[in-house]
Amino acid sequence: MVRTKISTKAVSEKSLKRQWHEVDVSGKVLGRIVPEIVKLLQGKNKVTYVPYLDAGDYVVIVNAKKIKLTGRKLSTKTYTYYSGYPGGLRTVKAGDLLEQNPAEIIKHAVLGMLPKNKLRDRRIARLHIFADGSHPYKDKFSAKS
Repeated sequence: MVRTKISTKAVSEKSLKRQWHEVDVSGKVLGRIVPEIVKLLQGKNKVTYVPYLDAGDYVVIVNAKKIKLTGRKLSTKTYTYYSGYPGGLRTVKAGDLLEQNPAEIIKHAVLGMLPKNKLRDRRIARLHIFADGSHPYKDKFSAKS
């Protein structure tokens, strides 16, 4: 029996190629689209994925103000922020936050799904969210992505 030597190439940070993805979330449900965004940010859609490297891509989200929340979440779901000072607890309903800053709802959901490790800040820095369809990254995309 002849054995052939099979070797697996180790993936390094320098050999990674980052792509740009544009995700249109108009009319899509928040809880259904966020896992797909997280997979792109982590690089789990690539064959070169390793958990200890940041192999993810850039993600541009457009039409964030048109995202849907199911059920009664617009009136019952609250986002809580605490400044650390007495009387510094702030709560905002999801419907109000969607009108004021729709990007914050998506960013909050993506942050909650990303692993809480040292790569989290670098991954979330590659997420760009825009309330409408225009953004300055149009030249980064190929003909079909």
